[in-house]
Parts: sequence; structure tokens; C-alpha cells
Amino acid sequence: MEAANPIMDNQAIHQKISDLQGNIEKVVIGKTEAVRLVLVGLFAEGHVLIEDVPGVGKTTLARALARSVRSTFRRIQFTPDLLPTDILGVPIYNAQDDRFVFKRGPIFANVVLADEINRTTPRTQSSLLEAMNEFQVSVDGATHPLPRPFIVLATQNPHEHEGTFPLPESQLDRFLMCIDIGYPSREDERRVFASQRRAHPLDALEPVLEGRDVLAVQAAVREVRVDDSITDYILDIVGRSRSDDDLEIGVSPRGGLSLSRAAQALALVEGRDYCLPDDVKRLAVPVLAHRVVRRASVAARGGRDERRIIRDIVDHTTVPV
Repeated sequence: MEAANPIMDNQAIHQKISDLQGNIEKVVIGKTEAVRLVLVGLFAEGHVLIEDVPGVGKTTLARALARSVRSTFRRIQFTPDLLPTDILGVPIYNAQDDRFVFKRGPIFANVVLADEINRTTPRTQSSLLEAMNEFQVSVDGATHPLPRPFIVLATQNPHEHEGTFPLPESQLDRFLMCIDIGYPSREDERRVFASQRRAHPLDALEPVLEGRDVLAVQAAVREVRVDDSITDYILDIVGRSRSDDDLEIGVSPRGGLSLSRAAQALALVEGRDYCLPDDVKRLAVPVLAHRVVRRASVAARGGRDERRIIRDIVDHTTVPV
């Protein structure tokens, strides 16, 4: 387990963040906002759900992050026959020692890509809850800590419904953010073609941070100042979600806390040691939209989706001066 570097100052932290972002963008071309949001998830000690069509770079983004931080990476392909033990691990009998030895599963990595997470059963999906929330795994009464830093990047195709098991609210709530990557612009796509003509740029990507550097940045995020007016702003947004006529379930207290911590991380990524209302506005949809539930009647008549509802709430909430 990595130990945080206690002597890194703010200038060094900002340089580390800049180096990491620049390194990832050597491979993930033209997607600065998606890269920054994933870094916010990493530094806020959260997890990120990426909802997008196949082939836009979800796996590449996860691999680039792992390579840039000099950390272990595991990709888990979620399928209907995947079992919890296939993810967490299983005790195996050792005849020589006459005892059971725990064989660790692929969840024991710094960066875990849970590919097509909605293609496995709810039982297997729920096996991730303890790992994502408490950074540990419990099997047969024994608790095994996960390596730190630890982040789950999960993917799913929002347009594919055949043979899928939608994530329950309890699972969705464990993700700090839900984002998309989107198609590149024509010019960015041309650059992607050029970069992969002879070899994939991932093959030449070198690490620019150590695990202890990430832990130091995570510690610095907790020190970013959140003014009382910013906290009240977040509480106003959360409160409005609970009284919105189109929502069956509003934002939970965990959702409000997540928005506050994500705003701290974004401020640090942007080079500040204090939060602004714009940080909250920028993050409200990716942090909150997947945590709310529309009324069935709203969905049936083709009304506002969750993202639109959160955007409208933010637009009608007074911004602190």
C-alpha cells in the first residue's frame, strides 16, 4: 500500500496534475473535458461510470490513466455468467499447509475497468458495493484491503437493452460521476488516425506519477476551501431535486456530499485551493443526474430526462455572490 507524500506543496501538486492530464491526452485526443472529469473522480476518491457507444475510447482512457500513474490495471468483462468470486477472489485449499489461502480476484488493482457492467446479474453487480464504498473486500469472514489509490471505471452502452440488467439505484449511487466521451470532431479524428498509423500511442506511454503522488493530491483535495455560501448553494440544489414534480426520488445526502467533494477536486485540477459556484454548476449534471429517478408518468409521456431536470434545477437556483 502506497504512503502519501507529506511534503508536496501546492505548486508541485498543480504541476503533477498538469503532467498527468497532458500525458493522458497524448492518447485520448480531443477529449479534455472527459479526461478532466476522470481526474476529478480519481482525486476525489470516487468512481466513474462512462455511458457511451462502443469504440469512442473508454478502454483507452482507463489504460492511459493506469499507465500514466504507474499502477496496476485490470479489465473485467462483465457477462451474464460472471460470478462474484470471479471478481473478488476465492479461498483455495492448500494441501501442503493444510489450510485455505485466499486467491485475489481482478478487483485487487489500482485501476479497474468494469466493462459493460450492466451485462451481468444484479448479484454480481452488488459484489462491487463494499469494494467501491469501503476500499476493501470481505470473503468468508476475512477482510482484505484493496490497493490504494483505487478507482473503478465502469462502462455501459445506454442504447443497448437486449440482455442487460440495469444498475439499481444503490449501485448507481456508488459512482461519483456518470459521464460520456462522445464522438471526436473531424479534425481530432484525423489526429487519431495519424497517431495509430504505425503503432498504438499507448505502447509508448510512460508514467508521470507514482501512486504516492496520487494519494498526496487526494489529501490536498480535502483541504480545498468550501465557503459556507457554496455549501448552501449545493443544499439548495439538492433540496429542489427532492421537491421537483418530475422526480420520484431526489438527490440523497450522499449525492450532496459527492458534489461538494467533486467540486473540491475540480478546483484543485483547475489550479485553485478554493471552490467557486461555477465548479458546482459544471459538475451538477455528471454528479447528480444518475442519482435521481424520474416518475414513470414523465418517462411515458417523453418528458424531461434526468440530465435536463438537473440542468433546469441549477438554472433556477440562485447563485451565491
